[in-house]
Amino acid sequence: MTFRLGLTGSIGMGKSTTAKLFSEAGCDVWDADAAVHRIYTEGGAAVEPMRALFPVAIIDGAVSRDVLKQIIAEQPDALKQIEQIVHPLVAVDRAEFVAAAKSDIIVFDIPLLFETGGNERMDAVAVVSIDAEEQRRRVLARGTMSEAQFEAILAKQVPDAEKRQKADYVIVTDTVEHARQQVQDILKDIREKMDA
Repeated sequence: MTFRLGLTGSIGMGKSTTAKLFSEAGCDVWDADAAVHRIYTEGGAAVEPMRALFPVAIIDGAVSRDVLKQIIAEQPDALKQIEQIVHPLVAVDRAEFVAAAKSDIIVFDIPLLFETGGNERMDAVAVVSIDAEEQRRRVLARGTMSEAQFEAILAKQVPDAEKRQKADYVIVTDTVEHARQQVQDILKDIREKMDA
């Protein structure tokens, strides 16, 4: 039996680092953002359907996320149309990953797991978390977005407190070592339940 563990958390909470820790611990990890990147690159499964819908979004044979953002900002219906292309293709990518996965516990790194109802397809969910002040500091320290952009992203995400409440496991990402220990504890707990 393969155990499906959903991994999620709001922006700046340390999800990517934690996903690497699960990978280092021997889990196969599927990354939703990487899947979207794969289908958007040149030759990717989303390029032609997207070209048919928004030809301006194809640059150098690949889907431009920046152009899509502009389109979404200008056209209220655009997001729904884009999701109708992207979601089924991402589901195919995920199914291919599951078919190829070898580990007993497979991890699904999905930023909007609760927001999309993906938690219902998991056997358990782990949420990465840190206090709001540290979260803000991390995100703004990247230098890739303004405070207003950060607030806009937060507004679209299920609040951290609600995610923690819904989760089976909470991983506090104050230090990498602490996060690593919690990952080991979670895997031990899941394996004990699987063996029971």
